[in-house]
Amino acid sequence: MADPRRKAGRYAYGPYAGGPDPLAPPFDIRAAMDEIGRDVMEGSSPRQALRELLRRGAADRRGLDDLTRQVWQRRRDLQRDNRLDGTLEQVRELLQRAMDAEREALRNEDSDDARFREMQLDALPNDTGGAVRELGEYDWRSSDAREAYAEIRDLLGREMLDQRFEGMKQAMQNATPRDVERVREMLDDLNNLLAQHAKGQDTQQQFSEFMARHGEFFPENPANTEELVDLLAARSAAAQRMLNSMSAQQRAELAQLAQEAFGDPRLAQALSQLDAQLQGLRPGEDWQGSGRFRGNNPMGMGEATRAMEELGQLDALAEQLAQSYPGARLEDIDLEAVGDLLGEEARVDARTLAELERELQRQGLFERAADGTLALSPKALRRLGESALRDVVDRIGARRGERETRRSGAAGEATGATRPWAFGDTEAWSVPRTLLNAQLRRAAGDRRKLDVSDVEVVETEQRTRAAVALLVDTSWSMVAEGRWVPMKRTALALHQLISTRFRGDDLALITFGRHAQTVELGELVGLEGAYAQGTNLHHALLLAERHLRRHPDAMPVVLVVTDGEPTAHLEPDGEAYFDYPPSPHTLRATVHEVDRLAAMKVAFTFFVLGEDPRLAAFMDEVARRCGGRVVAPTLDGLGAEVVADYLRTRR
Repeated sequence: MADPRRKAGRYAYGPYAGGPDPLAPPFDIRAAMDEIGRDVMEGSSPRQALRELLRRGAADRRGLDDLTRQVWQRRRDLQRDNRLDGTLEQVRELLQRAMDAEREALRNEDSDDARFREMQLDALPNDTGGAVRELGEYDWRSSDAREAYAEIRDLLGREMLDQRFEGMKQAMQNATPRDVERVREMLDDLNNLLAQHAKGQDTQQQFSEFMARHGEFFPENPANTEELVDLLAARSAAAQRMLNSMSAQQRAELAQLAQEAFGDPRLAQALSQLDAQLQGLRPGEDWQGSGRFRGNNPMGMGEATRAMEELGQLDALAEQLAQSYPGARLEDIDLEAVGDLLGEEARVDARTLAELERELQRQGLFERAADGTLALSPKALRRLGESALRDVVDRIGARRGERETRRSGAAGEATGATRPWAFGDTEAWSVPRTLLNAQLRRAAGDRRKLDVSDVEVVETEQRTRAAVALLVDTSWSMVAEGRWVPMKRTALALHQLISTRFRGDDLALITFGRHAQTVELGELVGLEGAYAQGTNLHHALLLAERHLRRHPDAMPVVLVVTDGEPTAHLEPDGEAYFDYPPSPHTLRATVHEVDRLAAMKVAFTFFVLGEDPRLAAFMDEVARRCGGRVVAPTLDGLGAEVVADYLRTRR
């Protein structure tokens, strides 16, 4: 970035030092593809591998699993720390305060009426709801008691409204009878609007009139009746789930107390009618659910309803993050809900994962196979090959002091000489000689900057072509012993090397288990391990011979990667014969095919995995017969050994 200190009209530039590079992409596509490729080579489908990457996360961004855990932690915290009977507890405290004040006033009064009132108080029902209802017509002697009882009615009304309308608890603080009447009128108009809407009538005009008259009760400012119903139904369903979560006794107490809200039973009736209409209009809402709250923090009815609503939102978000429904995409995740429920950092993580999924799709790293499944594209396979080859070259370089080169070598090896360019030449330009020629021409008076006569190309010598057959063992032991992925990465590295640097060579990938087959790179990468007995090297050698005979002018090379003796061979009728321990017939058929290839001057190398002495002895004997080599690499060094042997053979 530019140095803010300008000197002599010039700027100084240097690396950005203010933290992470703000222009860097939020994710590493190459690293993501490496992870996907590893999972595919271990047997996952490309779709499963992509989903697994998104579940784990990328770089320093949390994945879907971490976000889901945060959802469930938030859910547990809500239920662990809170309980739903806050309103009942407040009512009990206010009722006790009213009773204590009234009894104190009666105790100081010496009259038959005072004694009669004391008997009335003693005869009140034991449950809070019944006691509050019985006291509805009681003529309080104590002003403190009368005030506490009025506060109960006020509290119940505000809590019931707060369950269904945002901010009503604060708005109805110290409500006057006129305020209560306005709320009741709003509920009557609302119920009438919903009734007309339920009949299928066009209610837009009625809705506009309703909002003009009662819009102050709806700060969310819905645009039409449908949006209003959605808004109210979500809260009403949450209120019902809150009731479902309470004990039968608590529900009964609240039902009785509801009649005393603001001292007007019509409010409870209007709310009950509203709930019934909303349930009919939105039967798909969760009206039957419940939750177990076991904490010590008492919540009021409105607060508890919002907690139930939040639980519902968390459940919906968990379903989105699970991505378990058909056609699921990360774009389905409500990022606004993620931010509201889990915080801004979680929203950024979810957005980054969605962008990663889109970028992988945009770059063409996946394609649809003929059967409709998701497959790695040739571009993705090239990237995996680049990664595998880079690892192999690093290992070879560390062992031999060599370094990676990026020459394609398609036209042959450079001799060090140059010659003037002629029409049809495809060799690389010699830039130093070309520029020198241009300068000499201009020094002689020709003012043209560059002319075709200046161009010289690098001379190359003809390089021998090779026909290469890589035979890889796909028997179950390769999977069981952890050799499956190293084998695939070896094939990737060799394929990448030949397709980029030695393009004139022709590579055949041949797998052999009970049977052998020639496969494309994508098939090998996605090949799943299957339990099948048999190591049919004989069949693989037959396919290798077919490949080599197609290229009679090329140097024949056969590379064999295996961890077991031949235990199967191909019969004349095409059936595979299997026996263990290896049948002499199988061994003779395999050795016979080796001899046939040796007569074609094939360069053999056998890469023996594991420490089976019988396999080692057999391969040593075969190598002596055909003049080949036996290499016993480690799993980590398999790719380096195969690539290095291929390069050695070509030299």
